[in-house]
Amino acid sequence: MRGTRTSVAVAALGLCLAGTAACGGGGDEAFKGQSADQIAAKAVEATRQAESMHMKGTVVQSGGQKVGIDLAVDSQKNCQGTVTNAQAVSDIRHKDATLYVKGNSAYWQASLKQQPQSEKMVPKVADKWVRVPADDDQLTGLCDKQGLLASMDEDKSERQGMSRGDTTTIDGKKAVELKKQKDGATQSMFVAADGKPYVLKVTTTGTKAETTVFTDYNKPVDPPQPPADQTVDLKQLAAQK
Repeated sequence: MRGTRTSVAVAALGLCLAGTAACGGGGDEAFKGQSADQIAAKAVEATRQAESMHMKGTVVQSGGQKVGIDLAVDSQKNCQGTVTNAQAVSDIRHKDATLYVKGNSAYWQASLKQQPQSEKMVPKVADKWVRVPADDDQLTGLCDKQGLLASMDEDKSERQGMSRGDTTTIDGKKAVELKKQKDGATQSMFVAADGKPYVLKVTTTGTKAETTVFTDYNKPVDPPQPPADQTVDLKQLAAQK
C-alpha cells in the first residue's frame, strides 16, 4: 500500500515539477517577463488553491514497476478513481471521511500478504467494496489533495533550474512548456496559456518514461456511496476468527 501511495503522489505533480503556473492573461502574455523558475514557484501556490483536479497517467516505481492512475480528488478529501499495479486493480472512493476500496484478488493478495490468515481473507474482500479503517493513512493519503501537493514541494530545488520551451497545444488547448534535464531524462510540464494557467500535462522521457494528464480543475468530486449489499468492513472481518 505504501508503494502505491508514493507512486500516486509522484504522479500528482510530475516528479516535483508541480502545479499550475502564474495567473495572468491569455497566450504568451500570461508569462511575460517571468522566468521558468518564477512560473514554477507561482505554480505551487496556484495548485494549492485549486479546489479539485483529475489526474490520469502512468508512473514508474523505484523498482521499475509501472502504476496506472485515474483519480479525481478535491481539497475536502473526496476522491474517486482507479489505481492499477501490474495485475492488481483497485477502485477507490472517499466521501464523508469514509474510504472504500474495491480491489480484485491480485490487489488484496498483495495488500494482505503480511496479515495472518490472509488466504482466508482474500475471497471475502475481492471484488467487493471494502470499508477501510479511518486510521489507515497509507490509503487515505491517496485522497489528500493538499497533502499530495505539500509532499511534492518539500525539495524546492526540484523546481529550480528549469527553462521555457515552445508554446504547443495539449488536447486542443494552448500550453507553454517548462522543462528540466535531470539524470539523463527530460522532465516537462505543460501549462495552459489561455484562461486559468493550470497544468495540462507532465511528462518524463528516458528509461522511466511517464505521462500524467490533468483535467477537470475545480469540478465537483462527488463519489456515490457503494451499495450496502456490496460493502464489507475490513476491521470487522479481521476481528473474526
